[in-house]
Amino acid sequence: MGVEKVREDIFRDWLHRRGHQDRTIGARISNVRRVEQFIGDLDEALDNEGKESLLSKFAYSTEDERQQRPNPSPVPIDGDLRTGLATLRQAIGLYDDFRNDDFAMPDKIDHMAWVNRLTKAEILAVMDDCDAEGAEAFLKRVGFSKPQQWTKRQDDTQNHSIADPNLYPAKATVATAIAKLPDGPSLNARQYFNGFGEAQSRAKLRELGFEIVDMREGRAASRLTRDDVEKAMLAFDQYEKSGAHSRIFDAFADPSSYWVRSTSRAAERPYPTKPIVGYLLDKTSLNGGWSSGSAAASLHNAGYIIVDAESEPCDVPEHDHLLGDADRIRACARNYFIEPARDAGEKEVPIRASDLAKLMGLTNAFPNICQALEGRTFLEMIETAEPDITGPNPSSTTVFTYQLTDQDARSASPHTPVTGVAEPMAPTNLILYGPPGTGKTYATAAEALGLCGEPVPDNRGEVMAAYDQLRAEKRIEFVTFHQSMSYEDFIEGRQPTTEDDGEGGSGTGFRLETVPGIFRRIASRAESGISVQTGDDAISLSGRQVFKMSIGRANMASEEYLFEEAISEGHVLLGWEDIDFTDDRFSDVDEILQVCHEQGTREGDVTLQSGQVAMLDVFRNQMEIGDIVVATKGNGFFRAIGEVIGNYEYHQRDSRVYSHRRAVRWLWVDREGVPASEIYDGNFTMRSIYPLSPSRLNVATFERYMNSDSDSSQTEMLPFVLIIDEINRANISKVFGELITLIEPDKRTGMPNALKVRLPYSGEEFGVPANLHILGTMNTADRSIALLDTALRRRFEFREMMPEHDIKEMHDAAARCGLDLPRILTSLNERIEYLYDREHQIGHAYFINCTSREDVDAVMRHKVIPLLAEYFFEDWGKVAAVLGDAASHEGPIDGGFMIRIILKAPPGLDDVGDGAPRFRWSLRQDGFSYDGLTGQ
Repeated sequence: MGVEKVREDIFRDWLHRRGHQDRTIGARISNVRRVEQFIGDLDEALDNEGKESLLSKFAYSTEDERQQRPNPSPVPIDGDLRTGLATLRQAIGLYDDFRNDDFAMPDKIDHMAWVNRLTKAEILAVMDDCDAEGAEAFLKRVGFSKPQQWTKRQDDTQNHSIADPNLYPAKATVATAIAKLPDGPSLNARQYFNGFGEAQSRAKLRELGFEIVDMREGRAASRLTRDDVEKAMLAFDQYEKSGAHSRIFDAFADPSSYWVRSTSRAAERPYPTKPIVGYLLDKTSLNGGWSSGSAAASLHNAGYIIVDAESEPCDVPEHDHLLGDADRIRACARNYFIEPARDAGEKEVPIRASDLAKLMGLTNAFPNICQALEGRTFLEMIETAEPDITGPNPSSTTVFTYQLTDQDARSASPHTPVTGVAEPMAPTNLILYGPPGTGKTYATAAEALGLCGEPVPDNRGEVMAAYDQLRAEKRIEFVTFHQSMSYEDFIEGRQPTTEDDGEGGSGTGFRLETVPGIFRRIASRAESGISVQTGDDAISLSGRQVFKMSIGRANMASEEYLFEEAISEGHVLLGWEDIDFTDDRFSDVDEILQVCHEQGTREGDVTLQSGQVAMLDVFRNQMEIGDIVVATKGNGFFRAIGEVIGNYEYHQRDSRVYSHRRAVRWLWVDREGVPASEIYDGNFTMRSIYPLSPSRLNVATFERYMNSDSDSSQTEMLPFVLIIDEINRANISKVFGELITLIEPDKRTGMPNALKVRLPYSGEEFGVPANLHILGTMNTADRSIALLDTALRRRFEFREMMPEHDIKEMHDAAARCGLDLPRILTSLNERIEYLYDREHQIGHAYFINCTSREDVDAVMRHKVIPLLAEYFFEDWGKVAAVLGDAASHEGPIDGGFMIRIILKAPPGLDDVGDGAPRFRWSLRQDGFSYDGLTGQ
């Protein structure tokens, strides 16, 4: 169950009684929590392995550090490895001392005596009560929460579902059974072993012949099916041949201990365990060994055989979270015999007991194998009738032959043979093109929703609401290309950044800092995936303040150690005066002001607004436990997010700077940094510490970062969309550069022909993920497709959007305005196409929102006619022809839209020239007449 709140409070009190200061207690508890994130229940680990064995996994000597040996523990360490492991060893040792201290559990002896008196009768009586009430009501009545470990009656068949009425909460069952004794008390979770008792409960149940069911491992194993594992193995084959799926597989080194044997008859070798499970769970770091949640344990529990470097079955330790005995025999028989036969379409499959024993590495287990293979549980698992049994039973020569029905043929089975890796989502490169006003930009919202896998509502308002939500979640980005757009804007470039002195002031100059452009930012987001919260313990910003903090000066190598120290030791640091502000009197800012005035070393007048006063007041008094701190990297990036878990502390340093600290539980760290715009509306300022405005925070994205590494989240590779409006207005070769190749669907990361390039400014390798879709719009009045960059044309699909005259919106607008708008638009476009071309037509979007004749007049006067004048280079005769106001005579015209008058020649020029009349064209100032467009 781990360090629950009940136990955490007792542990905290115990540490306090042992003389630990408040400032270190929070760090100890945080370290115990961190260990449990990677090895599972610490109580269970200490019970199974013992203190010394467990601590040996975290041992790291000075010689190890000198030889730069890798981290031996299952817990990732950021920062100094030896220091980080030492703090974890200390926390584990203290927790074990606490468990074994009778003073910590004053009722331990009495409770153990009651447990020892229990018999099967009391346990069964409690199970009867649980059946009658239901598990949820039972737990509520006896004062226990839903556990991870359950038990079941001895005669139950295997069924690891919490919903099954024959599963009972292990600890609550034993604790409640004590009340069934003649003098036994009623104990709730807080009272029973003072919040402990898991190990004692498990031991008693096993002693009485009851089985323990660990639901944590049941859920983990349920995610790994045979089909999924085999697909992951084929993905690994592709990776070795072409480098596909390198984002996951590159993260794992060559194994030293554990491989997994494929169930495919075509497999030629075993596979490393960690990359296979990492591919399935989309993780780049996994626990080693046989610990709960490790790669080997997960595959073992899915019915796979773990082998060593010589392809011999590994010895499997006896742990509660590992599948064992008959359950493991049945799972391996199904995976390695029944399912491959179904893959091949065979009608029957024989299993010889000795063959299965050899495959699994079992000795003297033939009675157990035979009993498992002929039992009803196995028959129900593989959905077949009783087998034909030949040879003495049980013995090594016993053969069980199972008849597979026609429905078991692989063509009709849900377990279709694995011939390739699960197809990644097909990337889309799409350009919507057409004349102006055809709704291209309007259509991108609905198109983007569809590409993101979201339903597309019929109502425009609902479409925009869903679209805005995805933009807020940073899954959709929108950019408009223009003539000045460059590679540095779109991919990455260098921008001058003012130095930060780490104490709220500015440095002596500026530096050029590599800044990712919009394309690289959304590509990185798509490659990392979305962290989706799956548990109730997800951290929320509700009720918390968020503070920006500078820890040392960004990009100053001499101060980088400050950030690394803060991450590895779990705290934040503040500079300013080297004065101890621990005393309670400094909760008053006036006291901080007074001591800074008396003892401070900074020059100038000291006021409440001075940095040493204002910053220290925020750090010491305004920042509260539970608040969130954002560690920045310069003004444009952030590189860590943490939760404040301790009060102000003073630790004097040899350098006499950065002596102020507070304990922090780091929730997310990225040393390279992420642009501030991901979580905040704008850049940060140079002040060392200040609260960020809640109205400017992107709460949804911020909370995903906070919870991305928690046990309550899992990463989903959801689709992302980049919308490029007016894509043809920029110099495509200049903007995309070498990335024009990478956007091809088959060149995306994770695809068969995946490519990466090294970016010129950051020097990092970069590829475009397959789950990033690119959606562009193109106005053909600006440039036709024929003139578009050939490289762009080859890499995009084009969908034409032409004016639509006969749609419902046009008829509705016509009814509101009292004009035949469909006919008017048809006439305009037929004449434009005759006089110019089809790519310069007028779109329906100009008219569909009109509600009156006056609105139509305004559209014609301010939008359509100026556009026509631009098309025809102010040849007003052609403009008049489109509008229906042209005439074959050379006299004045009083048209529906335009008025033409004949200009008189200036005096003395009457006889000069060719004698052709000259005209002045002007628009009517009153309302327009549409007869020339409607044919009336």
